[in-house]
Amino acid sequence: MTRNPIGEKLIQQTINFHGHSCPGLAIGIRAAELALAEFDRASDEEMVAVVETDMCGVDAIQFLTGCTFGKGNLIHLDYGKSAFTFYRRSDEKAIRIVLNPDLFREPDSELDTLREKMSREKLTPEEESQMREIRRKRIMEAGLEELFEIKPVQGPIPKKARILQSLTCASCGETTMESRTRQFLARTLCIPCFEAEEKR
Repeated sequence: MTRNPIGEKLIQQTINFHGHSCPGLAIGIRAAELALAEFDRASDEEMVAVVETDMCGVDAIQFLTGCTFGKGNLIHLDYGKSAFTFYRRSDEKAIRIVLNPDLFREPDSELDTLREKMSREKLTPEEESQMREIRRKRIMEAGLEELFEIKPVQGPIPKKARILQSLTCASCGETTMESRTRQFLARTLCIPCFEAEEKR
């Protein structure tokens, strides 16, 4: 794999897009860096990203790879894992990138002091900021092979996004994509109205 570092200007644009710099965003920047070393940036749906978290790093993946919810080539699986799978549609090549759980287990006197204090008492806002910055810096400076495990991908490439008909919910009157409607007593309902009817 050829490392393709993301330049400072693009990193700053990513921070501006997200709203702040933090360890979570750094994880996404580095995951995107790894993906872009394997695949070209998606101008449309050439690449698909499946993210298993909703943390800050997903914004970096959207911004840097071109995989977005709006285009349907960014898929969220709510598993709470720092894991990201990237697919290239043209040849179905895929990689699964998982954050190395041992990254922050290595001794670091400054970080260890803050962790030890945190186990006894609440950190000051300055100390919390210092801890975030130490973690962010370690993520940004680590080698990609140290930072992530690259794992085999199980299963087929996700299907392309489809544009379906919109139906009107019989309860609230709002239009809803057909695949997200439910039938209840011969009425077409959006998911929130269906769930409300079920609870009655």
